[in-house]
Amino acid sequence: MDVLVTVPLPEKLLSRIERHHTVTLHNEDSPISRGALETLIQGKAGLLCTITDKVDGELLQRADQLRVVANYGVGYDNIDVEACTAKGILVTNTPGVLTEATADLTMALILAVARRLLEGDQMVRQGRFKAWTPFGFLGREVSGKTLGIIGLGRIGRAVAKRANAFSMKVIYYSRTRLPGDQEHALQVDYTDLEGLLKESDFVSIHVPLTDGTRHMIGREEFSLMKRTAYLINTSRGAVVDEEALAEALKSGRIAGAGLDVYEHEPKVHEALLEMKNTVLLPHIGSATVETRTRMGELAVENLLAGLDNKRPPTCLNWDAVKAKVA
Repeated sequence: MDVLVTVPLPEKLLSRIERHHTVTLHNEDSPISRGALETLIQGKAGLLCTITDKVDGELLQRADQLRVVANYGVGYDNIDVEACTAKGILVTNTPGVLTEATADLTMALILAVARRLLEGDQMVRQGRFKAWTPFGFLGREVSGKTLGIIGLGRIGRAVAKRANAFSMKVIYYSRTRLPGDQEHALQVDYTDLEGLLKESDFVSIHVPLTDGTRHMIGREEFSLMKRTAYLINTSRGAVVDEEALAEALKSGRIAGAGLDVYEHEPKVHEALLEMKNTVLLPHIGSATVETRTRMGELAVENLLAGLDNKRPPTCLNWDAVKAKVA
């Protein structure tokens, strides 16, 4: 079958697909253009794409042969799953394999914003470090502080474990509360969102982007947070109202923020770029050699299984598609 791959996969992974199918490859590190995607998708039975490729109803009208969309990423808000299901197209993602890397980066952001690491680095590089002083360049300790985790899925749980190692108190708010024995094992306490925002010294977001979570954190939520609190976001940018975040940071409503994702990515709110109390990263939560390789392996497995009419390892709509076909 004919397959479109918009990810510059390593040769080892690409060859796995080419042994069975004919591949058209977008072999660049920059995203494929919308025009090229619309042209190349025609006649393709499979699509292995990234989170920057929008697979919507308009694109699907051109994809008359499409059977499976294998997303290289755990988030899939770039794909209209409902529209794919209606056309009998399987949709897959790559959960699990990026959990540890994203949790590591979350802790890195907590430490970086609390201890002002980027500011310190710039001070040294710019020749402004003249002497050690008792009360110069003070940050905030992480140990003993309260971490509020919004969304206790795979990544949220991995962050909780790391926070325990830093002697943090961990509270969480999630759509589904864990059983008591699991809470005890993770050393976490459940609370509602309002309580979490009021109590936490660090608020870390780990929810998918849905209609229900879009702008989940906005002006009202920031008004509940401590003035000494920090917001950390490694999930999806649009979960946070970026305009409200900029206002909260500028006014001192909250102390700082560590961000790996943005509401209008790759565009970043201009006010955030000028603030010293922010750490801004270029969406690198899963950017380790090990994790990105595992993501590619899983995406390829999903693609090949779907093309072979087998259930992919991590399929989002298998039952719905099969029910429709039946």
